[in-house]
Amino acid sequence: MIRCCSTFRRVASIRHLTTKSEQLQRALASRPTIYALATPPGKAGVAVVRVSGPHVFDVWKTIVRRNGKGKGKDIMEHARLIRCELLDANDGEVLDDGMAVFFQAPASYTTEDTIELHVHSSLAVLSRLMSSLSALPGVRQAERGEFTRRAFEAGRIDLTQAEALRDLIESETEVQRKWARKGVEGRAKVRYEAMRNDAILALATVEALIDFGEGEDIEEGAWDQARRRVSKLRANIAHHLSPSQRGEIYTSGLSLVIFGPPNAGKSSLLNHLAQREAAIVTPIPGTTRDVLEVALDIAGWRVKVHDTAGLRPSSDVVESIGVQRAGQAVEGADLAVCVLSLPELVNNGFRVPDMIGKHVTQETVALLNKVDAVDPAQLGEWLDFARMALPPGTPIWPISIQRGDGMSELSDGLAEVIKHRFHSEGDEPLITHARHRAHLEATLRFLDAFLALGVEDVVLAAEELRYAAKELSKVTGLIDVEDVLNAVFKEFCIGK
Repeated sequence: MIRCCSTFRRVASIRHLTTKSEQLQRALASRPTIYALATPPGKAGVAVVRVSGPHVFDVWKTIVRRNGKGKGKDIMEHARLIRCELLDANDGEVLDDGMAVFFQAPASYTTEDTIELHVHSSLAVLSRLMSSLSALPGVRQAERGEFTRRAFEAGRIDLTQAEALRDLIESETEVQRKWARKGVEGRAKVRYEAMRNDAILALATVEALIDFGEGEDIEEGAWDQARRRVSKLRANIAHHLSPSQRGEIYTSGLSLVIFGPPNAGKSSLLNHLAQREAAIVTPIPGTTRDVLEVALDIAGWRVKVHDTAGLRPSSDVVESIGVQRAGQAVEGADLAVCVLSLPELVNNGFRVPDMIGKHVTQETVALLNKVDAVDPAQLGEWLDFARMALPPGTPIWPISIQRGDGMSELSDGLAEVIKHRFHSEGDEPLITHARHRAHLEATLRFLDAFLALGVEDVVLAAEELRYAAKELSKVTGLIDVEDVLNAVFKEFCIGK
């Protein structure tokens, strides 16, 4: 077995995985003060301008004039909102009457000294205030997400919490809000740090085996211990990566694809769900030729509803492309809804065309539309025949989109289907971003490479574990990868 005496190098390498770079820490003390509008631009009652950094005291002294008299009027009190006048730093002119609050480091969002200026949300007031701030030495406008990046760099939050905060800001539905809050609270951070710690403990065991393992019994005992730990970690990550643990639907929303033959009522269904004319509806078959997407809130869920081209053979080049895209959309859907015309189904002897039937499964919701166009006395019998034509257990709703029969029940039913299939009451954090999934998949590859090696390849095995630990560190941002950080924070608004 190959031995080496480079313990110091490997211990230093492990330590590098547990701390941020000292170079970054030194840079924190010398960076400029930043400012930005923290509220949406436009006319409103109040706008908030956030200022953070080492020159906050100078900013306060120059542009904040507290109302009232006495020795204490210029004192900055932590977390106390005061009435004041905001002044132009260039000539001392009063720009606006407003409010100001000071947060003393480290008890602020960025962990730096921070002030927030509350003024009227007027284009003229804000333009003059921003110009005044930029005139002060050491002060500049913030870049996208820079306040949050400073909070991350100071260790107040990790990268998963920063992403969850962005998800919270962008949330449109109750489900998105709830899952974003779980991320902000740090539940994903705790899980990923535990995974990383397991990788580092296994690495430490293997490193010790390289340098200090002498006897055969010691070698086999330590090696088996490391393999057991890695096997358990691998199973944990594999479970976290499983389809049942896919959490992207909670943040990005789930996809609902409407499909079926031409003129069955697919576009009419989309319009009903959207409560507006989102799709063109005509009696002409093949009106819809591409996939049309509308984002809706269904029972607190963000649902991207896709209307697709009618599935049928066609010699028309454009329609054929639309049919192909429709099939691809159905295959990639979280929830597929098949709309069939009950009169057409009756006329065809309850035979579902192959182009449609191949996409219908027990997970498909089948809507039998146009029940108002059939004999009510035979409706029950025809519904039974329709059930036999579809896979056993396929949910079926008889409806009339035009007349409104069954539409309120359908809306409630879709909400229940979504809750039943995708709802998760547990506190276990799920994968909510593709970036996390990519790093975890890379970690699995390194763990599999380790498990494929024997004790005689212990040096190579240690290297595989080192790579695995680095990948897990990238999830939380514990080690710095500039392109990853830039990709995350550029998605923020400037004032956050």
